[in-house]
Parts: sequence; C-alpha cells; structure tokens
Amino acid sequence: MLKQPWFLFTLITVLAWGLWGALIDVPAAAGFPATLGYIVWAITMIPPCMVALARVGWQVETDRRSVLYGCLAGFLGAGGQLVLFLVLRIAPAYLVFPFIALSPLVTILLALAVSRERASARGWAGIALALVAGILLAYTPPGSGAVHGLLWVGPALVVFLAWGLQGFVISHGNKSMRAESIFFYMTLTGLLLIPAAWFMTDFSRPITWGFRGPWMAALIQVLNAVGALLLVYAFRYGRAIIVSPLVNAGGPVVTIILSLILFRTLPLAPHALGMVAAVLATLLMGMEDETPAQA
Repeated sequence: MLKQPWFLFTLITVLAWGLWGALIDVPAAAGFPATLGYIVWAITMIPPCMVALARVGWQVETDRRSVLYGCLAGFLGAGGQLVLFLVLRIAPAYLVFPFIALSPLVTILLALAVSRERASARGWAGIALALVAGILLAYTPPGSGAVHGLLWVGPALVVFLAWGLQGFVISHGNKSMRAESIFFYMTLTGLLLIPAAWFMTDFSRPITWGFRGPWMAALIQVLNAVGALLLVYAFRYGRAIIVSPLVNAGGPVVTIILSLILFRTLPLAPHALGMVAAVLATLLMGMEDETPAQA
C-alpha cells in the first residue's frame, strides 16, 4: 500500500500535521497569539506554492471553473480557521473539537452523492473507525472554560460545514484542474484573509515579537503549509471518502506520540482508544485499491 500515491501523500500529510500539532502551542505559550499565528501560516504557504507552480511551468488555470473551485477551497479552509478563533472565545475546546472532528462526514456524503465514490466493506470499516477515532482524539478534559448557552453551536457548525465542504471541493476540483492551481488559489485566499486575523488580535495583551514569537511560529507553520499542499495531492490521487477521515484521525495520533516523547505528556484514556482505532483504520483503508488519477 506504500506504493500507492494517495497513501504516500496522506501519510506524509499526517506526519507533517502531527508534528505541527505537537509544537503549535509553543509560540502561543510564549505570548504569540493564534490569530497572528494564522498570519504567519498564510505567509508560509508561499514557498510550497512556488515549488508546486515550478513543477508545472508556473502555469495557473484561470478559467471560471478553476478559479471558483480554488478560491472556494481556500476560503472554506482559512475562513473556517478564523471562525474557530471566535468559537473558542465562547465555548471550551472539549465541546468544540469533538464536534468539528465529524467534518469528514460532510466530505464523505458529498463524495458519495456527487462524485459517486465507492469503497469496499473493508474500506467502510476503516472509515467508520477513523470517524470514531477523530472524535476520541479531539477530546479535551473539561477545564475552566465557560459555556455561554448554545451560542457556540452556530459558529461551530459553520466550521464543521466549511472544513467538510473544503475536502470535497479539493477532491472534486482535482477532477477538472491541476492540484497546483488549487493550491495557488488556497494560498491567495489565505493571504487575502490576513487583515481579518489582524483585526481579531487582542493587542491589549503583551505580544512576543522575538524569535519565540513570529520566527518560531514560522518554523512550525511551515509544517502546516507543506501538509496542506500534500493533502491536495492526496485528494488528487485518492478517494475523498478515504483520504478525509484518514487525515483527520491520523494527525492527532502523531501529535499525541510526539507530545509523549517531547513533553512527556501521557495520553488520556479516550486518546489511547482513539489511537488504537486510528491505527486499525489506517491499516484497513491503506488496503483499498488505488483510484485512477485524473485524465
């Protein structure tokens, strides 16, 4: 299964995002807000975008359909991240993240209905395990975060739908345009939303501007940017119903393992169960036959 392009791209995405997840709190803990981290991430998207475009002779598809798919994928992903910042201000992570972890369901349902994707019984077992793993791995223990009624459900639902739709748009867009063009528009839209992240930043609090701030964030966010590019390639060569839940479940497993090694943080019981489910899901879905690349 390691010879299958979709699985290789998915595996590297999982590793990159897992390492990113283990380190992302370092600049935040040092006093560099997540909203400014978004700005750094948008800028770090530029180098992998240039590498991708160089592969295709710097040619970007500019027809209406390609621009629509590319910009939609970008705005859904980056816009969902900005909305998530708002959600976490009114609801604790232990409620928000398990809810959002189900976003691959949107991708799967759309891929089944629109793209007519199919999977074997073994593949469906892996998909189900990956969804369960995603919820378990997204669990955070209740802390001091206050819940302001049900106001958080609306914006959390926006993130849930945005990220689920993004997976489908990337997958479906790959059928009619190059992956490199999709990533170009994702990079462009991420940069266009920088002012929104800037205005969302609370500058009344002390902000670290030295190496442990933006520069450390850049070194970490490069992993996120590279993972995003490889995810686009994974969707090009693989089925959305397989790639989406696999990435959603795999990344947190790597994060937990690395956190254990780097910070000696033992996984909670739900995380341990989620890791087992994710590994089984990876084995089952990795045995799925490779889908043909786009013509």
